[in-house]
Amino acid sequence: MKRISFLICTLLLVGFALSPVLAQKKKKEKGWVAIFNGKNFDGWKITEESPGTFTIEDGTIKVAGPRAHMFYDGPVGDHNFKNFEFKADIKTMPGANSGMFIHTAYQPEGWPAKGYEIQVNQTHTDWRKTGSVYGEQDVKEVYAKDGEWYTEHIIVNGKKVTVMVDGKVINEYTEPAEPKSKTKRLSSGTVALQGHDPKSVIYYKNVMLKVLPD
Repeated sequence: MKRISFLICTLLLVGFALSPVLAQKKKKEKGWVAIFNGKNFDGWKITEESPGTFTIEDGTIKVAGPRAHMFYDGPVGDHNFKNFEFKADIKTMPGANSGMFIHTAYQPEGWPAKGYEIQVNQTHTDWRKTGSVYGEQDVKEVYAKDGEWYTEHIIVNGKKVTVMVDGKVINEYTEPAEPKSKTKRLSSGTVALQGHDPKSVIYYKNVMLKVLPD
């Protein structure tokens, strides 16, 4: 009986000790919504030019094939965001190139004309590496490794874009009053993932989004 009482007390103490940690974790995750269900592409719209570039393998999005893009077209925020956070766990294979688009809009073919691309690239020949706000404020350093999962996290708030890799801020871009392009600028829109070329193989999972106040 004493042993049972001791075990109960121990479990209660452990529970009390963990409760602040669990509460903090729950608070941290509040507002995040999974926008890929791991089973199908419900809520996404894939370009017409090479839809087979995107497949599902073991609950992940596998990107392998000719140029193609998949745009979020689901109910979260009516797929039109201004201030938001967008993140995914990503694994690039050697020589792969991809991207995560923000404030973009569906188009059936070609490179997205609207919004910015946040680069996904560790060892592709393109010198603009993971975390670059492509063509606007680029990153030359490499912060992740091919063949290993890492988390790429994008925060869009007002005129500022922050990019993190595994929790580390690697790029902070503030859009100038007169951006270089009339279409590639911060406004509002959906998000998208890129299939770059037939030699690029990339995996995405835990694709999440959090809408922030305007």
